[in-house]
Amino acid sequence: MTLFILSLIISYLFGSIPFGLLLTKKFLKIDIREIGSKNIGATNVLRTGNKKIALLTLFFDFCKGLIPLLVAIFLNINNPIIIGFAAFIGHIFPIWIKFSGGKGVATYIGIITIISPIASISFLTIWIVIFLIFRYSSLSSIICSICTPIIYLGSHYILTNTQIINKLSSFNQDNFNINLIFILFMSTILIYRHNENIKRFLNGSEIKIK
Repeated sequence: MTLFILSLIISYLFGSIPFGLLLTKKFLKIDIREIGSKNIGATNVLRTGNKKIALLTLFFDFCKGLIPLLVAIFLNINNPIIIGFAAFIGHIFPIWIKFSGGKGVATYIGIITIISPIASISFLTIWIVIFLIFRYSSLSSIICSICTPIIYLGSHYILTNTQIINKLSSFNQDNFNINLIFILFMSTILIYRHNENIKRFLNGSEIKIK
């Protein structure tokens, strides 16, 4: 229990590191919270025009979800997705910058990559297709947030019913119910975090990314 609680705290603090803010301040000498949507995530960093810093932000935010889960699995912690969820919450509500963080998409993908490679690949594929068609990062994220729990559920039953053993997902089979609950919970949070984008869609003011 002590290891579990300690892992939760460390994961939350790791997830709270505002890489987008730190990278833009260090290399671009700007405060990303004063630009565009004022979000510290990779999409808003891209609005600075610096693709390299945006990609670095995306990578580090992705690792926020990936690394805590890998460590939790290595330490043989039960239901490691809960440890990943702590990092997800840390990214959205970071203690270091007054609990005002990113939307959590990249961190969510990092978690899903370990939980279900199939769902992760599907997320990225759907995201890219929607983005190339409509040029709205927010729309891509919202649609993927809706699709991911469905894909995770469907892929689980396909693998189970056809008795296919997916080595990458062997860990998932033992934790399916708790994983599904947290994936649904995180997807709901992601959609809620895009509530301002949804409002802008409705009034026609949402900004496309060129």
